Amino acid sequence: AAFGAAGQRCMALSVVVLVGDAAAGKEWVDDLKAGASGLKVGCGFDEGVDVGPLISPEAVARAEEIIARSIDEGAECVLDGRGAEVAGHGGGNWLGPTILDLTPGGHYDPKEEITNSAYTEEIFAPVLTVLTVPTLDDAIRVTNANPYGNGAAVFTSDGASARRFQYECEAGQVGINVPVPVPLPFFSFTGNKASIRGDVNFYGKSGVHFFTQLKTVTSNWQWGRGKDLGGVTMPLPGKK
Repeated sequence: AAFGAAGQRCMALSVVVLVGDAAAGKEWVDDLKAGASGLKVGCGFDEGVDVGPLISPEAVARAEEIIARSIDEGAECVLDGRGAEVAGHGGGNWLGPTILDLTPGGHYDPKEEITNSAYTEEIFAPVLTVLTVPTLDDAIRVTNANPYGNGAAVFTSDGASARRFQYECEAGQVGINVPVPVPLPFFSFTGNKASIRGDVNFYGKSGVHFFTQLKTVTSNWQWGRGKDLGGVTMPLPGKK
């Protein structure tokens, strides 16, 4: 979800908020590193490739600049994909899976604003930003404080936690144990807040409404043959 399509999709899972004590968070980060390290970078036409090239040299340069800036601002680069090379494809737009931990060995204080560039910028590359908070309340608070609201997902085996996240999360598309919460086309793509421009979503019912021109017909019939139409004044409640 974070590294597929080289992270170049609007619903890439770009931030993970871990919930629990700091030691458990560190273990999760280590697991993420182990999994991402096993992904193969290369040409998308080659067998077994997991992460393809970025769209342009400028995209690589921008992503690497944000990674460097994030580290300077205090993030720990758990896995560094900069400088990736692929045999037979020298000079390609390669960037390997990268993981940046904003709270190495500790917790993020949800009362503080997150200003690290890896969080505030849409990197659009195979870069995963991680932070750890103590409770689900904190995780929801962090999620809702983000000015964007395209989608968010919760992974849990606890139904009450899932239900709470479902109702309190302000993102337009919510997943429960689903990493990329994009609905089937007959539902609308429901980004919220700064993740949508305009007042309607596209496809699904909203798409139909967008291309629909409404017509209203008001009719009046005699209630019996030979009877009048009850007058031609504006019908008002209680008026005879």
